[in-house]
Amino acid sequence: MIMKRAVAIVAFSFALSGCGTAMTVLQGDADATRNLRKQKTNCQSIPRVYSGLAYDFCVLNAPPDPSGFLVPFLLLDLPLSGVLDTVSLPYTIYRQVTEGSIGIYWNQP
Repeated sequence: MIMKRAVAIVAFSFALSGCGTAMTVLQGDADATRNLRKQKTNCQSIPRVYSGLAYDFCVLNAPPDPSGFLVPFLLLDLPLSGVLDTVSLPYTIYRQVTEGSIGIYWNQP
């Protein structure tokens, strides 16, 4: 029983750490853009509103992952990001209005 809980907690933590919404809303812009640049995405920027979904689609718009792990993970992450993006709408709308979109290849650190 304890082992099942531990596995569930680790799996949930892993999913949230890779969740598009967690990457764009909870982390700084520099971290999110750095991760997308590592993926070699073709996206130039992502809006802050529904940024988790946009992040996931930008990862899908990158060259294929040779391990084959990324696409199934993203297909699981899309609904979760959609829900979390909807919950965070008041915050992300405010940030979109005040700061604009997150530039992936603008102002590279």
